[in-house]
Amino acid sequence: MSSYKEYKEKALKDPAVKAEYDALQPEYDLIQAMIDARKKQHLTQKELSEKTGITQADISRIEKGLRNPSISMFKRLADGLGLQLKLVPKSNTAKASKI
Repeated sequence: MSSYKEYKEKALKDPAVKAEYDALQPEYDLIQAMIDARKKQHLTQKELSEKTGITQADISRIEKGLRNPSISMFKRLADGLGLQLKLVPKSNTAKASKI
């Protein structure tokens, strides 16, 4: 294998690997959105820690996918980034439902 991309493409051909990857995708999307927002605001993990009261070590673990944060912790991170958590339809054709 010459690259991670090639490895990933090969691994995802296995139905069991693909199913597990797809199951984890929403969590990784949420984590990536938090990382992108932090970087866009030019905040370090330490600065976000100071804004949220969540330790820098925990923020690092979350960003690496090594910690499974609660909704409450995601809300604190979102608040610290000036964001809100909300559910949206999977596609533009799906009808939005109020929860």
